[in-house]
Amino acid sequence: MALYEHVFIARQDISNTQAEGLIEHFGEVLKDNGGNVIDVEYWGLKTLAYKINKNRKGHYAFVRSDAPAPAVAEMERLMRLHDDVMRVMTIKVDKHEEGPSAYMVSKNSRDERGPRRPRRD
Repeated sequence: MALYEHVFIARQDISNTQAEGLIEHFGEVLKDNGGNVIDVEYWGLKTLAYKINKNRKGHYAFVRSDAPAPAVAEMERLMRLHDDVMRVMTIKVDKHEEGPSAYMVSKNSRDERGPRRPRRD
């Protein structure tokens, strides 16, 4: 089986629990078709660079999987048909990185720095 990384954006007007439910649902689709979900990260509600379907924000999710190509194709098909999913991107990778994704690492490093100091003019 091949290794994949999936990122999808869900509509802003669903709740966090509904967004996490979408992640679980699409993980089950992969498992039902012979794949494995290795890691899941919910990145939260983020501002988009441009409007998508009149939405300025979206719930981002990141999934690492080990699945056959037909399972990934079925999951992507269902994502594109789902009303709450706005965008989907799947990338085939040679190997999965250990630990959290680069986004989560940069987010944690920002948290460790502390609050910004006020600017002096």
